[in-house]
This record gives sequence, C-alpha cells and structure tokens, in this order.
Amino acid sequence: MDYIGSTLANLLQQTAFFNLTFGNFIMILVAFVFLYLAIRKGFEPLLLVPIAFGMLLVNIYPDIMANPEDMSNGVGGLLHYFFILDEWSILPSLIFMGVGAMTDFGPLIANPKSFLLGAAAQFGIYSAYFLAIFMGFNDKAAAAISIIGGADGPTSIFLAGKLGQSEFMGPIAVAAYSYMALVPIIQPPIMKALTTEEERKIKMDQLRPVSKLEKILFPVIVTVVVCLILPTTAPLVGMLMLGNLFRESGVVKQLSETASNALMYIVVILLGTSVGASTSAEAFLKVTTLKIVALGLVAFAVGTAAGVIFGKIMCKLTGGKVNPLIGSAGVSAVPMAARVSQKVGSEADPTNFLLMHAMGPNVAGVIGTAVAAGTFMAIFGV
Repeated sequence: MDYIGSTLANLLQQTAFFNLTFGNFIMILVAFVFLYLAIRKGFEPLLLVPIAFGMLLVNIYPDIMANPEDMSNGVGGLLHYFFILDEWSILPSLIFMGVGAMTDFGPLIANPKSFLLGAAAQFGIYSAYFLAIFMGFNDKAAAAISIIGGADGPTSIFLAGKLGQSEFMGPIAVAAYSYMALVPIIQPPIMKALTTEEERKIKMDQLRPVSKLEKILFPVIVTVVVCLILPTTAPLVGMLMLGNLFRESGVVKQLSETASNALMYIVVILLGTSVGASTSAEAFLKVTTLKIVALGLVAFAVGTAAGVIFGKIMCKLTGGKVNPLIGSAGVSAVPMAARVSQKVGSEADPTNFLLMHAMGPNVAGVIGTAVAAGTFMAIFGV
C-alpha cells in the first residue's frame, strides 16, 4: 500500500497542476485569445495558430524549450531546437524565399515610384529606434525592437538574432506577428484620420503591362544593387529575390511550387511554434516586454502614418493621380496591408480598385524593411 501511495503521489506531483504559476495561467489565457482571434475571427490563422499553440505548450510544460545544458540527460526540449533555427537566421531567410516565390513584383516594376512609399513607411522603424534608446534600451536592443515597425516578423527575428538580442527575441517576434495579424484593425483608423473622403475616392490609372523579361531581370538587378551597397542584407534580400526568380523564370516550376507551398508551410510551422514557445511566463511577463509591445505599436502606427502622409504629398505633386491610401501598404505585411488599402478605398467608393496599386508599396516595404535591418547590422559591424 505504501508503494502504491508513493507512486500515486509521485504521479500527481508530476502533473502540470503542481507546477503552474499565476503567470502561466495568464499566458495560457493569452494563448486562448490568440486561438480565438485566429480561428473564430480569421486574423492570419497561419501565423497565430502555431504561435498560440507554442505559447500554450511552453506554459504547461516549460521543459519543451529546455536547453540541453540544463538537462541531466543532455537532451533539450523539442521546441528548443526549432528556436535555434530562428537564432541562426535559417527560418527567417527561408520564409523570405517562400514570400519571393509567392509574390508578383509586377505592380512595383510598373510603378517604380512605389519604392518611395515603401521607403516612407520605414520612418516608423527609425523613430522607434530613438524612442527605444530614450526608454533605456541599449542601441542594439533598440534596433532589434524598432524593426517591429515594419510589421515583418521574419526580419524582426533575423535582426534580433544577428545583434545577439536573443533575450528579447520572443517578445519582439510575438509583437511583430501580432501586429501583422492585426493590420485590419490598427491601420484603418489611422488611414481615415489622415485622409479626406475625396482623397479616399481617388481612382488610379490602370498599371501598364510588365514584360516577362522585366520580371526576370528585376530580382537579379535588385540583388546585385542592394547587396553591393549593403552586403549584410544578402540572407534576406537574396533569398527573397531567389524565390521570385524561381517564380518568374518559368523553367523551375517544381522549385517555385516547393518554395511557395510545402517548404513555406513547414517553415511557418517551425517558426510559429518556436516563437510562441519563447513566451514562457517567466520570460514574457516583465515590464520590459510591455515596453517592447508598446514601442512596436508606436513604430507600426508611425510607419503607417508616414506612408499615408507621403501618399498625400505624391497626390498633390501628381495633380490628384495617386490615392494616399496606398501609402499605408508601405509596411511589409504582405499582402495584408495592400488588402486593407483596398478595403478602405472601396468603403469610400465601391467601384474603386486599389489592390494592385497598393501591392507596389507593399512589396517595396518588404525590401525596405530588409534594407533597414541591413543598415543596422552595418552600423554595428555585424
């Protein structure tokens, strides 16, 4: 009987109920909220479902992220090894290759002025950088946090790893992916506040057709030019353009399909769950985390506003030919931000079609955020 009693006692002590803290319950509740938003509301489920589930797992069973050095048998937790791929910048780079294989750069090629709107939206990144320093973060941490303003999760993870800010990688990644998912909620009020109804009703001329030769040359030229100026951007910009070359060359259909489908979704699973698993209560529930989330929101809002304001300037300079709403798509949340531009424009005029025009600044924003990350890496000699 003593044996049975001690065995049952040991089993009970091994259950999660005896080890959960109040903070764990809070993070589990947050995971449930994320799952609700993803499944019920449809807010970027491909991102939020794996992130939320990783968050749920680590707060029930923390050893799933255990470092091998802390384990008696020398074997780490499953998601620890996934997270190493984030720290080594492998998964973010592969995500960029998949994005390149899925993206049509035609709207950007047809309207090169879109680069300016994509660049304007990066203002949120640099403003958040100085604000983060003012709030007490060191320069490298401030740089890693500021990239959240680009609404680009892979770039945020990539830069945090390169700058050695692994301790902030979880909050940074969760904030970046959360704001990507919440683009339809965050952006419209800013867009409407900065534009008049007449501006939102502006219809833009149809984009010119883009030849296949232009689409093939574009990724090659961008890679050469950008990587010559900022070699540190090669892992992101290079993979983005390689994926796009797979798509546009027309001779490697199998590689294009693999990069944009099977490989892309595998990487999303690994990256999403490992990012979610970095949010244990012990690591996440800190004042520093709240600062990071707040700074990310400021950076994203400022980036959106800067894009719209620059769109208004272009509208004036072109005599009303540019709808300022497409400037908000300059953040690199592809294609969510472009869809929001279309949605807000169609609310003002149901016959207005801005999606393809907004895709130009949107893909320019992807390149712009990668360049911003490369600039920080160059500044710090990484």
